[in-house]
Amino acid sequence: MNQAEVTKLMSQLRVAIRPRHRNLKNSDGPEGRLNKLRKTVTALVKHERIELNYQRADEARGYAERLISDAIRHGDCHKPTMEMADYWLLEKQLVHKLFKVLVPRFEEYKVSATRMYKAPKEYPGWYRKRAVLELRGNPYPSLLSNQTNNRNLLHNVLMDEAKKDYRREKYAELAAQIGSEAAVGENSSASSEQPKSVQSQA
Repeated sequence: MNQAEVTKLMSQLRVAIRPRHRNLKNSDGPEGRLNKLRKTVTALVKHERIELNYQRADEARGYAERLISDAIRHGDCHKPTMEMADYWLLEKQLVHKLFKVLVPRFEEYKVSATRMYKAPKEYPGWYRKRAVLELRGNPYPSLLSNQTNNRNLLHNVLMDEAKKDYRREKYAELAAQIGSEAAVGENSSASSEQPKSVQSQA
């Protein structure tokens, strides 16, 4: 069995799972915590981009990755995978989306299926770390700023023109300075050659 086939024997999570306790307290205990995570994974598969507390997003991301990884590896004919999808997805029509939409999308991916960003803090209000959790390839505009077309923005065009004007002024000053130094050099060389010619005539 080669290395490629060995990797198919186990789920591959392409996200870092931190080995520390996450602060996900719930009044209903561990069952309430799992129910909250199930709602989060369901919302992620349904909407493909959600904003929530950082700790819960970080925890739910691992479960979503495992769900998608097992769906890719086993398909919809594998009973344990179908049971897991049935458990984590509260809206049952999303099971169809998982196998018919998300699995073909992420089959050839070499990176994680999810992406997480830190969201701005709420102000004023109670401080709490926020995050945006999304599936790659979603239909929404990218949260990352596009740096390729920034040169065409108005303030960048104005700054470029201001830089060009500044350089023109500096080049003109340098040219005038070099011209004056050259004129002084020519005058001094002409004055130094004149006595020599007078001495030669004598």
